[in-house]
Amino acid sequence: MERKSFFALAASLSVVLAGCDTPRKPALRASDYRGTIRLACVGDSITYGAGVENREINCYPVVLGKLLGPRFEVRNFGVSGATLLKQGDKPYWNEGAFFEVSEFAPQAIILALGTNDSKPQNWKYGNEFADDLSAMLDHFAALPSHPKIWVCLPPPVYQTKWGINEATVIGQMIPLIKQVAREKKVPTIDLHQALGDRPQYFPDQIHPNATGAGMMAMTVFTALKGR
Repeated sequence: MERKSFFALAASLSVVLAGCDTPRKPALRASDYRGTIRLACVGDSITYGAGVENREINCYPVVLGKLLGPRFEVRNFGVSGATLLKQGDKPYWNEGAFFEVSEFAPQAIILALGTNDSKPQNWKYGNEFADDLSAMLDHFAALPSHPKIWVCLPPPVYQTKWGINEATVIGQMIPLIKQVAREKKVPTIDLHQALGDRPQYFPDQIHPNATGAGMMAMTVFTALKGR
């Protein structure tokens, strides 16, 4: 990311802070670990960095790694089109990345799925969303590396495209994510609020550009630090 873009993100920190729905105390402290700390970013095309200029250096997992510093190895496990729903049209459960997360043995996981689940052909199974989210959280929590887990509320959808729609995301999905997170005592990161009222950072109205991805990274970073 260009230097001026990075400083612009830093200037937005006070706004981004409002997007973190986590306890205001240290959440992921490097001092609690020896050696490299492995962090897995699980998600869809938004995590992968679709639509981000120079994705290899500007997608949110890469920017997050820069913010966290050299002690952290942040790996991108985003899969374009992936759903959290097991009966969705492209379940994350069936993707190679799902199994690669386990092999990575992460000490921390950021789970950011749901946008593609809002498509009508997927959300017809919406009554299974809470159970599938709960099952995925249980799966990751049971990894031998005993990772700390954060679950994200999806970013806003600024225009209905490919069936992805804001009405389902904000009206039905986000309440379910919050409910499951409370039951599982898993902290949430509110990307919906952090990226709200910023359509200029979403060129196709669904995927954030490099600036939007940087704001995602800053929001996640802030949550991990408990600020």
